[in-house]
Amino acid sequence: MTLRPLSALFAAMALAALPAPALAWGEYAHRLSARIASVELTPRARAEVRRILAKGAAIDTPACPLATMEDASVWPDCVRSLPDRFNFSFPWHYQNIDVCQPFDAAAKCPDGNCVTAQIPRQLAIAADRHASPADRAQALAFVVHFVGDMHMPLHIGEKNDKGGNDVRAAYGAKAPDRMNLHRIWDSELAERALTEPPAITALSPTAAQRRTWTKGEISDWARESWDLSRTVVYPELKDYPDTCPAKSPLRAQIDARYIAAATPAVREQIERAGVRLAMLLNRAFAR
Repeated sequence: MTLRPLSALFAAMALAALPAPALAWGEYAHRLSARIASVELTPRARAEVRRILAKGAAIDTPACPLATMEDASVWPDCVRSLPDRFNFSFPWHYQNIDVCQPFDAAAKCPDGNCVTAQIPRQLAIAADRHASPADRAQALAFVVHFVGDMHMPLHIGEKNDKGGNDVRAAYGAKAPDRMNLHRIWDSELAERALTEPPAITALSPTAAQRRTWTKGEISDWARESWDLSRTVVYPELKDYPDTCPAKSPLRAQIDARYIAAATPAVREQIERAGVRLAMLLNRAFAR
């Protein structure tokens, strides 16, 4: 039955009122990092990525297509709607290293079930030509997505608050009873930071930035994200208790000053993720 216009409007309003799922960087940011990486791929790596993703349908997730790099960038979040098949991967999206303690790249990673451990593991599967087409496509999607996840500060650094999920935060007209710090960094703040002039595009990173950002290892890049949590995400919050560990109730206000401080970090992290993802894929598919 076709809804009348007024009924359709009420239905849309009801859907908009539902809580949004907590996703890493949100779809917009993940897809942007994937576009940046696609531009940076060598011809050999680009051809191998296309060959792998041409078999993406072998995973049999029609509701979560996997045919392009942009699809891959959001596929691991999409399949969270299929928990019976993919709940094993849920801890792989984050690491949550305490910013109140010295940085420890091995912390909060039981049995390798964390983002920094899974990136090299999944990259090895994607590069293994003896692995099944479905396994290679799934592993490639995990790599594309997890590199993006690792560059979201609250997927690495936290104050014992589940990566900011326990921090109720007001954002503009959006009241804190509906928002949390993690979601704001994933979606509202990220999209605002990435689209305000000059908007980030696939061609935004300069040659000098690419040379600088491709130095170091995964643990070094994780430390950057952790440090942003320690120096920007938490200290710049209004009305948030500046204690270690943080004390309840965990509530904060995202104001114009906070947005101005956080925006450069968001923009640079998305670009870094794209450039570094390309480097990892170029290395993995060099032969």
